[in-house]
Amino acid sequence: MLFTWLKKRRRRQLLATPFPAAWLEYLRRNVTHYAYLTEAEQARLRDDLRVFIAEKNWEGCGGLKMTDEIKVTIAAQACLLVLGIGHNYYERVKSVLVYPRAFRPAIEDPLGGGLIVEPRAILLGQAHYRGPVILSWSDVLAGSRGRGQGPNTVFHEFAHQLDFLNGSIDGTPPLRDAGEYRRWREVMTAEFTRLGSDADAGRPTLLDPYGATNESEFFAVATECFFEEPVELVRRHPRLYELLRDYYHQDPAGRCAARPSP
Repeated sequence: MLFTWLKKRRRRQLLATPFPAAWLEYLRRNVTHYAYLTEAEQARLRDDLRVFIAEKNWEGCGGLKMTDEIKVTIAAQACLLVLGIGHNYYERVKSVLVYPRAFRPAIEDPLGGGLIVEPRAILLGQAHYRGPVILSWSDVLAGSRGRGQGPNTVFHEFAHQLDFLNGSIDGTPPLRDAGEYRRWREVMTAEFTRLGSDADAGRPTLLDPYGATNESEFFAVATECFFEEPVELVRRHPRLYELLRDYYHQDPAGRCAARPSP
């Protein structure tokens, strides 16, 4: 109880201070999604990212010097995922490690001990169960500035962290009730199977074919597409979009309609 009270007190004190002007510039310059949010959503995101930054250990790797710009850019996107749902700032993620560019993983044992890695010698991101998230800064920046133009590694790796919350690496985050689990299983299984069939046949896909690797990667890839290419996802995969909309309690396609891209 005491530790909980102290944590809440520290958070209140943090949020009572003005939001740094430089941080607002980082949001506007680096996080394309920020401009699509309502004023209320922007305010909540600013609060959430400040707590997230304060409560994580941030480490630059491979010669990268950690800066506020890196922290704000990553934290904003991680917190955007949970903007519409109850959360505790990814409490199990204690550290965020950032390399200047794509990196070689220290451990190359896919799923061993709860590790998610991509089957390549050089990685853009990596998520550990009850451990750190590891990211490539150059790829974070490319994904956060170029909506729909490439992979968003922050969305991908933090979607894995949501998946981890129920203790299983199975592409299913904690849901409210049995009905939601049935719907999730039905839609996700059908879409996962469809992606695998399309990938095997060499047909072009909206979803990254890497999502056909397993159910966990499919959830991460689908999350990326939901936020990065929502209008196309509605058009080509309406049931998947609706499922993710109801899970995240966000409507990125509606935001695009309300604020068309310049």
